[in-house]
Amino acid sequence: MKRIALGLALLLLYACSQDPQESTNNNVDATEQEQTDGWVHGAMATAANPHAVAAATEMLEKGGHAVDAAIAAHAVLGLVEPQSSGLGGGAFLLVYERETGDLDFYDGREVAAAGATVDMFMRDGQVMSFVEAWQSGKSVGVPGAVALYQYSHEQHGRLPWADLFAPAIRLATDGFEVSPRLAKYLPMMEERSRLAKNPDTAAYFYPGGKALQVGDLLKNPDYAETLSRIATEGISAFYTGEVAESIAASAQAEPNGGTLTAADMEAYTVSARPVICGAFRDLNICTTSPPSSGGAQIMIAALYDHLSADAAGPMDKISAFVDAQRLAYADRDHYFGDPDEIDIPLDDLLNPEYIRHRATERIAPAAVPTPGDPVMVLHGEPTANRWSPDTTEEAAGTTHLSIIDADGNAISMTATIEGFFGSQRWASGFLLNNEMTDFAREVPADGSRPANAVAPGRRPRSSMSPSMVFDANGDLMMVTGSPGGNSIPAYVAKTIVGVLDWGMSAQEAVDHPNIIARGENVRVEISVDPGQAIASDLKEKGYNVQERDGENSGLHIIVVGPDGLDGAADKRREGVVRTVQKGQ
Repeated sequence: MKRIALGLALLLLYACSQDPQESTNNNVDATEQEQTDGWVHGAMATAANPHAVAAATEMLEKGGHAVDAAIAAHAVLGLVEPQSSGLGGGAFLLVYERETGDLDFYDGREVAAAGATVDMFMRDGQVMSFVEAWQSGKSVGVPGAVALYQYSHEQHGRLPWADLFAPAIRLATDGFEVSPRLAKYLPMMEERSRLAKNPDTAAYFYPGGKALQVGDLLKNPDYAETLSRIATEGISAFYTGEVAESIAASAQAEPNGGTLTAADMEAYTVSARPVICGAFRDLNICTTSPPSSGGAQIMIAALYDHLSADAAGPMDKISAFVDAQRLAYADRDHYFGDPDEIDIPLDDLLNPEYIRHRATERIAPAAVPTPGDPVMVLHGEPTANRWSPDTTEEAAGTTHLSIIDADGNAISMTATIEGFFGSQRWASGFLLNNEMTDFAREVPADGSRPANAVAPGRRPRSSMSPSMVFDANGDLMMVTGSPGGNSIPAYVAKTIVGVLDWGMSAQEAVDHPNIIARGENVRVEISVDPGQAIASDLKEKGYNVQERDGENSGLHIIVVGPDGLDGAADKRREGVVRTVQKGQ
């Protein structure tokens, strides 16, 4: 999207249901000083591990662009947080250029191998269990993260390419202390997965047959070697030659090997896709288009604005938030997939008239939400029956980082290897993704096909929704995003509504209990106040509430206010926030 103003003119998604002046958040308006003197807020980075934030800060202090900082940070995350993302996975990257107003979305999502088939997760008419599919070679897609590094650096980078990998190479060579979160998962994975059985991962994570402990010094010379080659040779060192061949060999290995080849690796390309924006009162939410679920994010906010218009108090607003999610998720699950392969009625799903109509379909609290039919509503032509129901499961092996540089440029990046530790398959110092399980694994017996069905070269639907919010003048107000599988739209929408409507600071919005309403059940995080009160109120109103002691969000957000940058890191993970003052 080449100018935010142009994008909003084309993609204004719904009429405001309240007076623009009624917004309760007075801390995100652009200041006169910004308008006359330029960006005065300095830089900030927030991500899921202190080492990653230190790498981002190192790039920002050198005068790097937010994209430079993101690449450096993510290369470190792949080392110190291997359970969540890495070189063997993919990512969505949203980039804002303050001087020009450009906002771009780069899709580094994994791609199905040429040998993938629609029924590859089926056996004798029965769908393979998620656990079996998760650890199979069939689950491995062509990784996109490294190609995304180069593509975005060519468009936005300032620092030399090789400099971006120096922090991760140092850590991999000299070693880093195993964090509590990484150590916590290893005993569980030993029992439930092949992580302690596959030779390479067993040697790395379970040296001498024992799981790594908190504080153990962990070195990864193979990772350092792979990054060193990428730094000096470019991404051809990853997508061709020894590294590509090691990835293919690992994906094809038994048990339950897949079809990914070195030729699939070499064929990978990043896709530059449209940014979609929608109005929230006098503000504008901008996010990523399919195969991302950013559109669901906009739908939740739009539906919430309609459904909360008559809310009598905070708890009624929570109910409106729940119902907005239920309606938006039903549509997301039914229609979203790879836009290069299927015709997604996205414009109709986000059309103001359809949103208003959909808000009138607020269903009984205990009812099962069903998808709407936007084409029928707007054009009188039924289309919902083109796709069969889809209940794709998405695991939560994902991470998010938000960065603003010293010139006010920003990135929102969500990266993944899908499940915890991906497929547990190892190549050249890193884990491979199991992203193909993000497709609809079951092939309906009636011959119909989900929108998110497996196909060669296709990208599976993703819940990842990196997002930004802009004020009426087009000035950046907020950068947000989260990991969390299918819960991502709910997590991220919570921060947007929390800051923009509930009057919360960045950290208050992140800390607030997570509430996820996909399907007939509503999950409420009761271990965080006022989670128990919310759960009790929703139960009294008739909702099927599932009380949860914790949620797997990893929200990292930055809010731009008149007094500077207000950043937050999710305490549910190990993230930190760090500010770099302008001129530092």
